[in-house]
Amino acid sequence: MLPSEHTQKTEQDVSLFDRMTESVLRHFAGRTSRRGVVARLGGLAAAVPLFPLLPVSRASAAAPAAGKAASKAPTPFGAKAQVKDANACDYWRYCAIDGNLCTSCGGGVHSCPPGTAPSPTSWIGSCYNPQDGNSYMIAYRDCCGQDSCNEVTCLGTDGDQPSYRPMANNDIIWCFGTGTSEMYNCSTAAVVGKAS
Repeated sequence: MLPSEHTQKTEQDVSLFDRMTESVLRHFAGRTSRRGVVARLGGLAAAVPLFPLLPVSRASAAAPAAGKAASKAPTPFGAKAQVKDANACDYWRYCAIDGNLCTSCGGGVHSCPPGTAPSPTSWIGSCYNPQDGNSYMIAYRDCCGQDSCNEVTCLGTDGDQPSYRPMANNDIIWCFGTGTSEMYNCSTAAVVGKAS
C-alpha cells in the first residue's frame, strides 16, 4: 500500500466516524432542548453528593457477637469510667464536669445540696455509660448560694469547647441569673437523654 493510499483510507475512516457522530448528535439535538439537558445535568450534579448517604451494608455495622459490649468507649475517659461510686471523679456521668461534686457536698448526682439553688443555665457533655454501652447527653448545672464545699473536685474534659462556645465550656461559673447569691458551691450531672 502506498503512503497516499494509506492517508486516503484513514481520511475515509475518519470521515465515516465523523459522519456517524454528527448524525447521532444531530438526532439527539433535534429531540432535546438546551434547557432540558442543563436541567438533567444540574439534577445529576445535585444528586451525586447524596450517594454516600444511601444505606450500605458494612462489615463494621454487623451485630456484635453474644457476650460482647454493643460498642466500645469513644474516649479515654469512657474506657476507664465506672458506674458504682458517684463520689469518684471517674464516675461515668462526670466526663465533662469541672468543679466540686454535689454528691460529696450533701446533694445528689442531679440535685443541689440544701441551701443552694441550681443555675438556670448549664453546659452539656456526651458521656459513655459502660454498663449499657450507650452514650448519654448530660446537663451539668452549678449549684449556687453558698461557699464552695471543696470536698471532691473533678475535671473532665470530654468535648470541652473554648469560651466562645459556652454551651460546651466547663470553665464558666454558671451562677449568674439564680436570683440568689452568685457564689459557686458544686456541680450536678443530670442525664438529659440518649446521645445519637
